[in-house]
Amino acid sequence: MKKVAIITGVMGGVGTATAETFLADGWQVYGLDRNSPETSPEGAQYHVCDLADPVAIEASIAEILQSIERIDALINNAAIQICKPLVEMTVEEWDLVMSTNLRPAFLTVKHCYPLLKQVGGTIINVSSVHALATSKDIAAYAASKGGLVALTRAMAIEFAVDGIRVNAVLPGAVDTPMLRDGLRRGHVGEGTEEELLDALGRKTVIGRVAQPGEIAQTILFLADPERSGFMTGNPLIVDGGATIRLSTE
Repeated sequence: MKKVAIITGVMGGVGTATAETFLADGWQVYGLDRNSPETSPEGAQYHVCDLADPVAIEASIAEILQSIERIDALINNAAIQICKPLVEMTVEEWDLVMSTNLRPAFLTVKHCYPLLKQVGGTIINVSSVHALATSKDIAAYAASKGGLVALTRAMAIEFAVDGIRVNAVLPGAVDTPMLRDGLRRGHVGEGTEEELLDALGRKTVIGRVAQPGEIAQTILFLADPERSGFMTGNPLIVDGGATIRLSTE
């Protein structure tokens, strides 16, 4: 029987790469995203779901549960980013970030818990290095990703008795539409999109930004109990060394 993964934000850069990686590894994949795909890849079923809507999440998960008997991995990847000064954010904007980036991790786990418990599955929450060190004009995003790391620790403790492992992936700069949209915050200087992307990459120790597939492979590693079975509650940083160097260097 194939292992089953549920991935939120499956139409984003990391989400799409994660689905492709899990499919290539022989998994059955179910995806949730507010955007509608033209088609689902072979071996996958995608559901249109506004992850900021609790009712929509419950309905989509219920539909998926009708056709599966197990959940081996739940990957909470959905996220949005609103780039503006904190004092200029509206309450509605702040709440939208929290209800998209943080709350779905609570709700998906709540609805998937029985089938995760049945097989001792794994939960992987896709956070960000912004949970540890951040930059200007994305306070809500940073707060939501920090909350996701704290939630990961709490879940790991609570679900250990059920054999469920919970870890977080903290990507640094990854070449995704979200990253490219955020390049105009001014934190890496001026220039064309490609120049800004290159400048951002040079700020890492490795000297480049990541590709989505590299984050997807990390997620697959955490989902596989044969490779990561003694890991739980961990914030696994995948940032090319961006956060290890002193800002004064």
